[in-house]
Amino acid sequence: MNLPPYASELQLCLCHTCGYACPVDAHRCPRCDSMIHRRKPDSISRTWAFLVASLIFYIPANLLPVMFTDILGHGSENTIMSGVLEFWEAGSWDIALVIFIASVVVPCMKFSLLALLLITCQRRSRWAMRERSRLFRFVELVGYWSMLDVLVVALVAALVQFRALSTIEPRLGILFFGLVVVLTMFAAMSFDPRLIWDAEVDDVR
Repeated sequence: MNLPPYASELQLCLCHTCGYACPVDAHRCPRCDSMIHRRKPDSISRTWAFLVASLIFYIPANLLPVMFTDILGHGSENTIMSGVLEFWEAGSWDIALVIFIASVVVPCMKFSLLALLLITCQRRSRWAMRERSRLFRFVELVGYWSMLDVLVVALVAALVQFRALSTIEPRLGILFFGLVVVLTMFAAMSFDPRLIWDAEVDDVR
């Protein structure tokens, strides 16, 4: 099978900031003046560091209350799951579903997929390389919507404030969850998807 030449064979590398094809021996991009690297520096270790940190913060994000509700004098603090159940029992199943997907399903999926990508890259696996590339693009896409539940809590709190007898206030758990979202986004940004194809390059060589 005739494969197109690799960028290294053409003595080219892409700028990570603007995507400009630069000579390998260039130190800075002639278009945006960013530092030039053939690969993202320390991609595996940096991605693991952000991923493990996000997993650590995910524990208090689920154990600590994310909001305080006071309706008609009855106050209660809710964690993510208890908030989902409260919205569900109150008939707001759409809000409950959004919070559950954004707070539980999406983070767990990102943890699993990023760990899968890291482990397979470290093992130089040739298993489903094209599919793994698509998984990485999916993780990047989902990352932009990971703050949905934080926005939902803020929106619900703002709406409820219009009622004189009801209040909703954010609590410490929402801060930890925000950190989880930011760290998983950093993990996805630190991962170099070209590592997926290194096994194929080694076989060709």
